[in-house]
Amino acid sequence: DDNGIMASVFPHGVLFRGAAEGEIREYLIKEMNALDAVIGLPANIFYGTSIPTCILVLKKNRQPNEKVVFIDASGDDHFIKEGNQNVLRDDDVDLIIDTYRNRKTIDKYSYVASLEEIAENDYNLNIPRYVDTFEEEEPVDLDAVSKELKQLDKELDEINKDIHKFCDQLGIGTPF
Repeated sequence: DDNGIMASVFPHGVLFRGAAEGEIREYLIKEMNALDAVIGLPANIFYGTSIPTCILVLKKNRQPNEKVVFIDASGDDHFIKEGNQNVLRDDDVDLIIDTYRNRKTIDKYSYVASLEEIAENDYNLNIPRYVDTFEEEEPVDLDAVSKELKQLDKELDEINKDIHKFCDQLGIGTPF
């Protein structure tokens, strides 16, 4: 069939390892224009292996310069834990399918990359190169922390005085 689509499951290493695997990635993208999507899955999704896996979707007869969809479905909010296994819920699977079919870029979940972007990354398909899932931490208010530490020091001093007083009443030395 000239319009076939193939999806295969791989360990994440095939996305970025060099040597022969790098050459295969470059051939599939540059020469064949066959790579249609890279979908990252959570660890423990398949029985018998705990490693995170990915799905590579290859498609015949893609349009020249048709973009590649990168989906990161490995985040904690995209699966549930059942015993030792992680399980994609129906909604999670539906989101993957909808994102793939409609070629959507969704913040912290998916990105549609041009073939030029992939070439600029030396055909490295590691999903974090394309999908930024970084969550910025809230800045720490050092003044508030300093005030809290001073207050805790005062409370500790009061507690130590009470312990010292009780030890005196019992006729024993303080432990500090």
